[in-house]
Amino acid sequence: MTAIPDVRYRKAPGPPAPAASDEIRRRVESMLADIDAGGLDAVRRWSRELDGWDPESFVLTAADFERAAAQIDPELRRHIAFAQDQVRTFAEAQRRTLADLRTEPIPGVVLGHTHIPVGSVGAYVPGGRYPLLASSFMTIVVAKAAGVPEVVAAAPPQREGGIHPAMLYAMWTSGADTVVCVGGVQALAALAFGLLDGVAPVDMLVGAGNAYVAEAKRQLFGRVGIDLLAGPTEVLVVADGSADPRLVAADVLGQAEHGPTSPAGVIAIGDDVAAAVEAAIEDLLRTWPTADVAGPAWRDHGWIAIVADDDEAIALADAAANEHLEIQVEDGKLEGYRARLRNYGSLFLGAEATVAYGDKGVGTNHVLPTSRAARYTGGLWVGKFLKTCTWQRLSPEGTRAIAPTIEAICAAEHMAGHGLTATMRLDRLGA
Repeated sequence: MTAIPDVRYRKAPGPPAPAASDEIRRRVESMLADIDAGGLDAVRRWSRELDGWDPESFVLTAADFERAAAQIDPELRRHIAFAQDQVRTFAEAQRRTLADLRTEPIPGVVLGHTHIPVGSVGAYVPGGRYPLLASSFMTIVVAKAAGVPEVVAAAPPQREGGIHPAMLYAMWTSGADTVVCVGGVQALAALAFGLLDGVAPVDMLVGAGNAYVAEAKRQLFGRVGIDLLAGPTEVLVVADGSADPRLVAADVLGQAEHGPTSPAGVIAIGDDVAAAVEAAIEDLLRTWPTADVAGPAWRDHGWIAIVADDDEAIALADAAANEHLEIQVEDGKLEGYRARLRNYGSLFLGAEATVAYGDKGVGTNHVLPTSRAARYTGGLWVGKFLKTCTWQRLSPEGTRAIAPTIEAICAAEHMAGHGLTATMRLDRLGA
């Protein structure tokens, strides 16, 4: 986070994680051009080089799913189904808030809009440092709740070959119409260009990934739609004297385990809160199971700011515009925070709401804006998969009412041809 003037820091923020380097941009540009020209042969060549993966077909079959399903513990299956249902139920509730519109502002002029699902979506499910089951829920389940007819899910092969069984099970049961085992830039290119057997070019690419995946989405945007561009994941916790310092510390380190460049911040209301949280973080790091990742993230990109009151906490949180914002303050103040905060990817209110719940299956989506993009966008949700398209229908009465205004505006703009299309309709009516 960029330092805000007049804020006291117990631990100042380190430098932000770098955006895609020139080297990454050039590498991705070269790969996309090569795959666009070389087709499936180029996809196969890059897959061999980067992942050691060169199957007869990248497209998986029902037999592949059945083999994966046989390896999944029944209890894990139940938990996956529960999380999928949570995400689906929330997405369907969101969809019901998006009504088609039909209105008649003046007699004879009927205007409206229709929410139309995107025709096809490529959902990338990352599987680098961790096999991320929940990414399938957030992309595939939500796309299907929006009514997308065709969802193609892609994930990279693990070292042993093929998609991690639990990931593959989650992808299929989330509703993917097709699953392909190919990773990284070559996966996004294959989906965008329609290079895999029986898989047409998709209309939209969604899902998280590493810096190369993010850069590929950026360069492919325009040829296809995308959800958003995301950098390293972030967490910010606002805590007052009522907060449990160890719970705050755990939530900071829990999110920092994503990677050594993941920023984690605390806005402490009071010096004593800041000191207690910092001590708790250092204490937990001694035995934290992923301290090898979370420790460097906290050391290099973690920060603790000290503010005097709720007003300052809200102002600083909005300036930070964080991906995940936890509010661990007195219960009676939570609704005030919810009403006043403006810039966040997803908001977690109260000590019982941890980022891990949102990440893994409480129901909200975990594909969220980072790097202060929450100032201008929200995260992935059912509405991202819908095109809100307007329409109009006019009667002769409507033409008599609207055409004179259109003629006048066209004349002022020196667009005579546009004006004639209105004039001709008036002439047909004898007006």
